[in-house]
Amino acid sequence: MALFDLLGRRWALRVIWELAQAPASTFRELQRRCDRVSSSVLAQRLAELDEAGIIERADRGYTLTADGRDLCTDLMRLERWATRWAAKGTSTEG
Repeated sequence: MALFDLLGRRWALRVIWELAQAPASTFRELQRRCDRVSSSVLAQRLAELDEAGIIERADRGYTLTADGRDLCTDLMRLERWATRWAAKGTSTEG
């Protein structure tokens, strides 16, 4: 699965964001932090992110892997770029 396909799936970025803020000790805690996403969708996203090597399930719950932490660093760079771009008043409309 291509990374952008995975990140574009509903709730994927939110799961990554929540785990970047603090590891989740349980599935239910992560579900609560993600505004009560359905358990089936959360389970699917966790499985996909785990398969991609972005998160892992440890004894204490779900955490980002080293690759997941690197991804968050790069996503923050993209967010800063997007903020500068938006501040210019650039529009994609014709």
